[in-house]
Amino acid sequence: MDSKEIGSGSSGADLLREIERLRAEKEELESRIHLLEAQIKPRGAAEDKSGSCSLSSLSCSQMNGATISCLSPEMIHRYSRHLLLPDFGVEGQLKLSKSSILVVGAGGLGSPVAMYLVACGVGCLGIVDSDIVELNNLHRQIIHTEAYAGQSKVKSAASSCHAINSSVKLVEHREALQAVNALDIVSKYDIVVDATDNLPSRYMISDCCVLLDKPLVSGAALGLEGQLTVYNYNGGPCYRCLFPTPPPSAACQRCSDSGVLGVVPGVIGCLQALEAIKVASAVKIRGRSPACLICGENAAFTREIFQSFDYENFTQSPMSDKSSEKLNLIPESSRITAIPKSMNIPLSNLEDKLSTIHSALKQAAQDSGKCASLFVVCRRGNDSQRAVDYLSKNGFPLAKDISSEKLNLIPESSRITGKEYNEIVNTGEPHVLVDVRPVHHFKIAAIPKSMNIPLSNLEDKLSTIHSALKQAAQDSGKCASLFVVCRRGNDSQRAVDYLSKNGFPLAKDIVGGLQSWSQDVDHTFPSY
Repeated sequence: MDSKEIGSGSSGADLLREIERLRAEKEELESRIHLLEAQIKPRGAAEDKSGSCSLSSLSCSQMNGATISCLSPEMIHRYSRHLLLPDFGVEGQLKLSKSSILVVGAGGLGSPVAMYLVACGVGCLGIVDSDIVELNNLHRQIIHTEAYAGQSKVKSAASSCHAINSSVKLVEHREALQAVNALDIVSKYDIVVDATDNLPSRYMISDCCVLLDKPLVSGAALGLEGQLTVYNYNGGPCYRCLFPTPPPSAACQRCSDSGVLGVVPGVIGCLQALEAIKVASAVKIRGRSPACLICGENAAFTREIFQSFDYENFTQSPMSDKSSEKLNLIPESSRITAIPKSMNIPLSNLEDKLSTIHSALKQAAQDSGKCASLFVVCRRGNDSQRAVDYLSKNGFPLAKDISSEKLNLIPESSRITGKEYNEIVNTGEPHVLVDVRPVHHFKIAAIPKSMNIPLSNLEDKLSTIHSALKQAAQDSGKCASLFVVCRRGNDSQRAVDYLSKNGFPLAKDIVGGLQSWSQDVDHTFPSY
């Protein structure tokens, strides 16, 4: 594709023509990309326009009669940071991957909701909206791009979601959610997120969720403020419990009338996504109002009443800001932590601070009467390596990086590599493998026949280890060995250090833990 050079002396008309040409080329490329993407979409992950949100079941692996993980290695790798959370873990991810969530509205609120739900691994996501993408949407509706201006918001949102996570099933509803179709659409989903911006829709969606017994996560944003609430969940209230009578129409402003700072619906939408995930993982929230006309003890609101209810008349405000005529209605970043007595010299300032370092070393030597050492630390070990490399060439040859230093608690004789342990397994040598990771880590993935004793419980489980070794020796007629493994090889060293001092002097740890096992022995073992 040829490109034309535009000189500094070009006229405004030439520049405009060039912009139009480039936009046309961009649209052509976008179209070709989507065609190619459609050819490689995995089965079950394509955008679904039929309205179906059925999900296939996940197969689970077992170890010693207990379920270890129902997640594929790809899912474990993708969602590893979720799985490390004790209060979420494998169970939370499984519940999320089996859930279906409907997002009503693909605008400022719906954009972050849809993107984060897809990124976090919801099983099926439905998006309903009848609107098209406009240029004045883009400052807050971050799911859309200029390439989709004039096209369906649902189509645009589905494309962005698929680009984030192609394994999630997407269902497109390119229509407005109204009383006549809401029951049919909402009934297909487990959870509903209200990302609309008008009062009649809020009442309608809430009433629909009460009739169908669906949890509802509702949000609103205007100006510099926003709010969100979870309705109809575990005995919780519905929208009418809080607002039995609609407020005056003059009190209900819209973004199109009063404005909104783009980031505000983004913040509220992120919190809505968080609440939807919490609901999918079962969290207790406050109870409902017994006197509510919709969800209360004596409620008589039926599906027939719902479908014929005039929500615009009830609220005296329109559902769409394009049809208002219908009703004739008038820093600085904070420091986190630092090692005590460390001095802060950013890498970018290092060249100008060599004399400062020299003076500090000289002072430390004078204070102690000994030659002082120079150590460098950073967050993850990259910048500190660069700093040591520079310092070693500029008068500090003995500088040492300690950011990425690995734990070295036990002698080499108390350690074996993953490959050496694999040989022990293959030759059938009697042994016991203790996995000292937390329980929720063990549920993600584990080496076959290993027993899980978290490091924090090790002191109370010495008799369990002794019994396991005794049983292994009886079964084989030989003395059984004891090996310890963890995620990356640090906790296993702590465990071996403790075991060696408490009756198990021959215990050994596996160097590098399960991370090395995955890299050096079993490449199919999930890395998280």
